[in-house]
Amino acid sequence: MRAHEAGALHAEGYGGPPLYLPYPSDVMELLPQLWPASVGRDDRGRLTVAGVDVCALAERHGTAAYVMDEDDFRSRARDFRDSFASAFAHLGGADVYYAGKAFLCTAVARWVQQEGLCLDVCTGGELAVARRVGFPAERVAFHGNNKTVPELREALEYGVGRIVVDSFDEIERVIALATELGVRAPVMVRVTVGVEAHTHEFIATGHEDQKFGFSLAGGQAMAAVARLAAHPEAVDLRGLHSHIGSQIFDTAGFEAAVHRLAGLHAAVATEHGIALPELDLGGGYGVAYTSQHTPLPPRELARSLAEIVERELAAGAGAGHPAPRVSVEPGRAIVGPTTFTLYEVGTVKHVDLGGGHGRTYVSVDGGMSDNARPALYEADYSCTLANRSSSAEPTLARVVGRHCESGDIVVLDEYLPADVRPGDLVAVPGTGAYCRSLSSQYNHTPRPPVVAVREGESRVIVRRETIDDLLALDVADA
Repeated sequence: MRAHEAGALHAEGYGGPPLYLPYPSDVMELLPQLWPASVGRDDRGRLTVAGVDVCALAERHGTAAYVMDEDDFRSRARDFRDSFASAFAHLGGADVYYAGKAFLCTAVARWVQQEGLCLDVCTGGELAVARRVGFPAERVAFHGNNKTVPELREALEYGVGRIVVDSFDEIERVIALATELGVRAPVMVRVTVGVEAHTHEFIATGHEDQKFGFSLAGGQAMAAVARLAAHPEAVDLRGLHSHIGSQIFDTAGFEAAVHRLAGLHAAVATEHGIALPELDLGGGYGVAYTSQHTPLPPRELARSLAEIVERELAAGAGAGHPAPRVSVEPGRAIVGPTTFTLYEVGTVKHVDLGGGHGRTYVSVDGGMSDNARPALYEADYSCTLANRSSSAEPTLARVVGRHCESGDIVVLDEYLPADVRPGDLVAVPGTGAYCRSLSSQYNHTPRPPVVAVREGESRVIVRRETIDDLLALDVADA
C-alpha cells in the first residue's frame, strides 16, 4: 500500500503530488467527467445535485452520506442499452446485464428493470433483492464461484435465465438439482481465457492463476462443456462467458479474449454439434475517479466490441453457424459516476515533513468503513470543498477517515482551499460502485445512508444504520 502502516514518511509519493495532479488555477473548479450530470455550484459556491444543495442534504440526512443522482443512473443505463442494441443489431443482438455487485438495493433493481436492462447477481442475497421487486426471472443471471446448494435451488425454482457455472463440483450440483426439480437448467460456462487486463492484481480475473472459471489452456473449459452436453435432459447449454478484469480503459484485452472464445465456440460446434446461442464478454469498463482516467463512452465501446466479435467469430466459428447473442455486464460504468459521498470535516492538521515539504490532513466523519477501495486496491479519488466558496490558495491535502488505522485514507492527494476548516463539507465523487457494497461496521461505525436526488427532491433509498442495528445481532445472554 502507498499509505504505509508505519506512517506517512514510508508512503509512496511522499513529499509531493502525483504527476496527474497539477497545481490548480481554480481550486473550486469541478471536472465534469468525475461528477453526476446534474452537479454544479450555486452563487454561494455550494455544491448542488439535481437542484438540491449539499447543505440542505446534510441537514436533512446527516453525514457521511452517499448521494446519488437518480436521473444520471437511468441515463447511463439507457446509454448502455441503446448503444449495444444499435452496435449489435446486424449480428445476433445484445443484452446488457447490470452487475449488481457494484451496488444493489431494491430501488436500483427497479430502475434497472424499468430501463430495460437485465440483472446480474452473484449471491443468494442479491437474488433476494431481485425477487423482492419481482424482477423478471428470465432476465436474471446468477454468478459466483461457490454457489451453495440452497442458492442454486432457489435460482432454479425462481427460473433465472442463466446460471454461470464455475467448477465441476457446481456442474454436478446443477445437474442433480435440475433432475430433482424436473427442470432444464440454463447454463453458461465461465471460461478463463488467459488474458491479463491492465488493472490491479486483485481485480484482474482473466489470467490463469485465479479462482474463477474453467481454464482454456488445460482443456478444462471443453471438458466442462462436454460434461454439460452429456445431460441435455437437465441442462440447457446456453453459451460461454468470460470476464477479464475491472477498471479497463481500452478494448485490446477484449480482442484477445474474444479471439480465444471464438476458437472454443467453433470447437464446441465441431465436436458436439452445438451452435451455442450466447456469448457473454463480462464487464469491467473503467470510470474516471481522477483526471488521469479516460473511460470509453458506451457508444464507442459497443462499436469497438461489435467489430471485434464480428471479425473473430467470422474467422473462428466458420460459415453456417449463426452469430451468438452477445451480452455485457457493466456495473461500475453505470453506477460509479452517479454518486458522491458527502462528509463533514472534523479536524485539520498541518504536518511538517521536513525538507520543505508538508501535508495537510483533513479528517472526515467516515473513511475505510464506507470506502474500502483505497485500502484494498490503492484506488485514487478526488474531492472538493462542497459547502461554500473560497478564494484561499490551494494546499495539498490528504483526506483521511476516523478509523484507528493509518491506512484509513479516503483521498490520497488533492488540492483543497488552504482555509478548509472543521464544519466544512467535503464531497468525494465516483463512489457509486463498490463503496456501499464493500462497506463495513469497522470500529462499530454505522454505515451511511444512500440518498437519491431527483428533480429537486431527495429521498432515502437505503437508510442509515443505527447503534441499535449494530447491537441487534449480539446475543445478550451468551
